[in-house]
Amino acid sequence: MSDREAALEDLATRLRGYDAVADAFIAKSFTDQHLILDLEEGTSVPQAVRELLVDHDLRGANEVYGNGGENPSFAGDLDRGTRHQFVDTRTRGDHQSYVVD
Repeated sequence: MSDREAALEDLATRLRGYDAVADAFIAKSFTDQHLILDLEEGTSVPQAVRELLVDHDLRGANEVYGNGGENPSFAGDLDRGTRHQFVDTRTRGDHQSYVVD
């Protein structure tokens, strides 16, 4: 695990301590690393969480990828909440997908 991955894992652990956050975890796309936040029903991303994300160079995926929409991080509804996706802009494009021959 790289230093950056370890830092993001630590951040995800910290974020799970917020009342509005049901879960927080790291995921990878083909080229980028993401931090996923699952929020409790009826809540939005708390300001303190937004500030932590910005401090760690994480931006809403809709904003980064130009997907539009009012919410820069909204990724969809869950059974009892919402999912928000943030892109690690510090390492954006550094990851490679694996091809199996």
